[in-house]
Amino acid sequence: MRVLLVSDTHVARRARAVPEQVLVEAAVADVVIHAGDWVDADVLDLFEASSHRVVGVYGNNDGPDLRARLPEVARVELGGVRFAVVHETGPAEGRERRCAARYPDADVLVFGHSHIPWDTFTDTGLRLLNPGSPTDRRRQPHHTYMTLTAEAGRISDVVLHTLD
Repeated sequence: MRVLLVSDTHVARRARAVPEQVLVEAAVADVVIHAGDWVDADVLDLFEASSHRVVGVYGNNDGPDLRARLPEVARVELGGVRFAVVHETGPAEGRERRCAARYPDADVLVFGHSHIPWDTFTDTGLRLLNPGSPTDRRRQPHHTYMTLTAEAGRISDVVLHTLD
């Protein structure tokens, strides 16, 4: 199962549109996971129309329209892998310890907010993934998103993609 990870699209506040490359990835992915800060409900509509399945949460920049449609935390099993999705995890220092305690029933935690790509493991084996942002670099040299494969209870082929 091919999964697209994206967060912090910030359309139309910081970007005019979702990059075409991300939409192409969404169309071929089995599932799109979006970790919040859509900003405009039209972006959620766009992903729902162009994707097979969307799992998303709201972020701190998402208003009442998105909060009415999305949870603060989402949990889903894909390919036998237990995913949790949330927008904010707090400061980088101590993140692994906090997340391991908060999401003991997950194999992978997808998060956003910082716009900074992140890929680490906790002592308990929880994998933390932040795909960055495809539209706002915030202290990063590139716009980014991630893809991965989930099957037979494992994830593989985790790739951080950069956009021009």
